[in-house]
Amino acid sequence: MSAETIGAVTTAATTSVSLTLGDDGLARCGWVGDDPEYRRYHDEEWGRPLRDERLLFEKLCLEGFQAGLSWITILRRRPAFRAAFHDFDVDRVAVMDETEVDRLLTDASIIRHRGKIQATIRNAQVTRDLGKSLTGLIWGFAPEPRAVRLRDLAEVPAITPESTALSRELRSRGYTFVGPTTMYALMQSAGLVDDHLSGCHRATHG
Repeated sequence: MSAETIGAVTTAATTSVSLTLGDDGLARCGWVGDDPEYRRYHDEEWGRPLRDERLLFEKLCLEGFQAGLSWITILRRRPAFRAAFHDFDVDRVAVMDETEVDRLLTDASIIRHRGKIQATIRNAQVTRDLGKSLTGLIWGFAPEPRAVRLRDLAEVPAITPESTALSRELRSRGYTFVGPTTMYALMQSAGLVDDHLSGCHRATHG
């Protein structure tokens, strides 16, 4: 199951095993549960095409921080991550040094993981020196839209050939914490794929 479904909640108010019916009468993908911030994220962000360079870099970094954790943990701390990493300005993050790494390791408002903090700085350096658009690089691996919308959370893949290829390309350029599963979660959240299930109010067909 993709990173977005970790910690998914199935409540008594569901239309199927894979859909949750909110108190506003709208059906949503089952991983949303009843958390208000998760609901907002699902409705306003998840699956919408994201091509802004800074926001896409932020998403890449936060998906790396998510590895081994639930996405809602990262989402709730996103304002703190933005403060810690200069609003994910690539040039400013790229020049952060070990003194700042040590400082962030004492910051309980973010995920205190040395490897992930260092990876964020490293990934900023690679992005700064990329010589091309990060957006163009990532979106170059977007698959063709599915002919039939998925109907069940069990059908959602964890890894695809495209996410594996994207991971391989990013790693070859020096990026870290960009495994195939993490990159599929990025594809979902940044709208390279549309995994809103059939019956979800955000689904555009099916």
